[in-house]
Amino acid sequence: MLTNGLVAAVLAAMLLAPTAIAGPVNVNTADAKTLARELQGVGMAKAEAIIAYREKNGPFKTADDLVKVKGLGKKLVDRNKANFRFEAQKSTG
Repeated sequence: MLTNGLVAAVLAAMLLAPTAIAGPVNVNTADAKTLARELQGVGMAKAEAIIAYREKNGPFKTADDLVKVKGLGKKLVDRNKANFRFEAQKSTG
């Protein structure tokens, strides 16, 4: 019986591990797929909203700027704060 419990615990850990480990990700250069994969609670729709906001308003400077994106709340931003990077996109030329 202990073996079944151990197997269940290992399987649960394996299933939860990908969502528990996230980022870091540069929100000023990452594509939507990367944002959705690396940030907890961010799917493709929110990732695309981040990119649309960035393209319209310029690069993000702080995590607080991300709260301005429709669909991103303070809790979600706070949950991912340690994984955000804000280096500006390098210009070519």
